[in-house]
Amino acid sequence: MLFSIILLLHFGCFLGYLAILVTQRSDYHTKIRDHKGLILGIVLLVTGIILVALKYPQVNYYKVVPKTGMFLLVTLINIRFTNKPFTKTAYYALVGLTLAAACIAVWH
Repeated sequence: MLFSIILLLHFGCFLGYLAILVTQRSDYHTKIRDHKGLILGIVLLVTGIILVALKYPQVNYYKVVPKTGMFLLVTLINIRFTNKPFTKTAYYALVGLTLAAACIAVWH
């Protein structure tokens, strides 16, 4: 039950972060960002670590290690661009990393 609740929270944060990126599509280079993306990125990292801890020792490391690395990069990019607009490279890197992590998550 606890695992399912944390997984749902993890998925909800992922969808929220993806929604933030989609809504910024037309004005990513001019809009000054707030801390929502950073907070969701940190929650994604923390819930991911908790999910791994709950599944240990039956962890799919081939999925966990790349996803954690990608979310760490996403968090670092968000920290770098706090209170600043994204560059084109940063925005598309965030979108690419987020979608790649999603693909890894659903890949069997």
